[in-house]
Amino acid sequence: MNRLTLLTTRDCHLCGAARADLDRVARETGAEWAEIDVADDAALAREYGDRLPVVLLDGREHSYWDVDVPRLKRDLEASSNS
Repeated sequence: MNRLTLLTTRDCHLCGAARADLDRVARETGAEWAEIDVADDAALAREYGDRLPVVLLDGREHSYWDVDVPRLKRDLEASSNS
């Protein structure tokens, strides 16, 4: 299971930057990530559609609109040490 999930949708102008940030975090931490287009899931679209992109860490919302890379790396490390 991937620890990180990026929720996106079509025509999302912030999603490209979030992908690049997650690629960077993955290179630096070894954490894998997956992308889900909320347009393919009505429940996700209702829950997250107005604040995409959203980063989930271990299934819980970590951030939206942009990726706070230092915080994400810190939280990945903290949760893997607990």
